[in-house]
Amino acid sequence: MTNYIIRRLLLVPVLLFGVTLLIFGMLQLLDPDERVSLYIRGDPKSDAQVNAFIKKYCLDCPFYIQYKNWLLGTVDTVTGEREGGILYGNFGWSKTGSQPVAQLIARRFPNTLDLTLWAIGPVIFVGIWLGVQAAVHHNGIIDQVARIFSIVGTSFPTFVFGLLVLMIFYANLQWFPPGRLSDEFTRVVNSDQFTHYTTLLTIDSLLNGRFDIFLDALRHMFLPILTLSYISWATFLRVTRGSMLETLRQEYVVTARAKGLPERDVIHKHAKPNAMLPVVTLAGFTVVGLMGGVIITETVFNYPGIGSAAAEASVQLDVVTVLGFALFNGLILIVANLVVDILYAVVDPRVRLS
Repeated sequence: MTNYIIRRLLLVPVLLFGVTLLIFGMLQLLDPDERVSLYIRGDPKSDAQVNAFIKKYCLDCPFYIQYKNWLLGTVDTVTGEREGGILYGNFGWSKTGSQPVAQLIARRFPNTLDLTLWAIGPVIFVGIWLGVQAAVHHNGIIDQVARIFSIVGTSFPTFVFGLLVLMIFYANLQWFPPGRLSDEFTRVVNSDQFTHYTTLLTIDSLLNGRFDIFLDALRHMFLPILTLSYISWATFLRVTRGSMLETLRQEYVVTARAKGLPERDVIHKHAKPNAMLPVVTLAGFTVVGLMGGVIITETVFNYPGIGSAAAEASVQLDVVTVLGFALFNGLILIVANLVVDILYAVVDPRVRLS
């Protein structure tokens, strides 16, 4: 197991190099005048200022020099001070957010992470449960209903379902509003009365003893979670059902039943653990999608997460911000891929012994 994890860890630097090289290669599609926006704050005041930045950051130098400066930063020849690159958290300047991209990510990502933490349970575990039930009751009424649900779920556009639940639960019933928090609680959270321990609103509200803020935050997250769950349940149902049906036909399952083991033990102790390998893959990349920001869902519900920020940057052609988000998502993907590989070894011993 240890050797398996070490091998996977050794791949991480290679993957990081590939991701950074790809993102920087995309930046090369821009002219030096446009790449100045990586470093200059606001709009340049004159052509002379643009040319000065091009010379300072070697934006007209060979590719490998630019790549090194982008990673490690540059040293001011006059003052001797170092301005860090992306390895120091300098992703450039966001025109959309009027702040460094790193600060924009730091401000928006906790909201997306908060949503992810509350969505993981309904998205993954309910979807797996539905798939197991459909497989166990193969060709029965539960399986037929589950298959219809899966077809409708996979063919239903996210924004359509989001707008539908928004019209029902907000426009008509006034139960679950969009946004992140009600105005009265937003003022409290932004005041000195509220202490930010973790930057996650639901957890901080509990730590501050403000259960009213906690419930209001959950009320605002209910519709985004419902939308994400409904769309994901269909996919998890299909994958889990197919994997379970294949596992239930294996000889060791037939043998377990022939020995007279209770059906519950056959399903949950013998079949289900061995059917989870493809589900682990799906779960890992579903979490990556949530943490990377679900652009459509956050935009529909006006949720101030990293996905809606990326959408705003895209609409305003803020290339630097979009590529900063792409690099951040790439880092999340690499970490998640490592976690999924380790979970493979936990779920299936054959993987760690290979």
